[in-house]
Amino acid sequence: MELDTKIKVILREGLEPWQELNVTAFLISGIAATQHIVGDAYVDADGVEYLPMSKQPIVILSAEPEKLSEVMQKAMGKGMAVSIYTKELFSTYNDEDNRAEIMKRRTSELDLVGVAIRGAKNPLDRMTKGIVMHR
Repeated sequence: MELDTKIKVILREGLEPWQELNVTAFLISGIAATQHIVGDAYVDADGVEYLPMSKQPIVILSAEPEKLSEVMQKAMGKGMAVSIYTKELFSTYNDEDNRAEIMKRRTSELDLVGVAIRGAKNPLDRMTKGIVMHR
C-alpha cells in the first residue's frame, strides 16, 4: 500500500529510556485518535481478536531542543497534524493537569521533549532532513 503521508516522532536527545518510550506513546495516541490511521483488528489462527494498530509506519528521530521547536513551527505552518510533549508533563499525573501546563506557556516558550507530525511525505521529509534516526 502506497501512502501519501508519513508519521514522524522527533524526540529530544538526552532523554532517559523510560521517558523516550513514554513520550512516544503519548504523542502517537494523539495522532491515532484524530488522523484515521488505525486499521482493522488483528485475528490469530485461533480466532482471538487483538486491537488494531497504525496502518502506516512511524519513524522515530532524535534532535536537539531548538530543532524540535523549529520543525513544530514549520509543520504547523503547513497545516500538518502535530502533537507535543513538554518537559513539565513528566511531573503531572492526569490529562487535565497536562493541558493546564501547556496553557501556561506561549508557543515559543514550550520546553518540548517530543513532537509527532503527520503530513504529506515530501514536505515532511524536507523539513526533517538532517535529523537523525533515533538510536
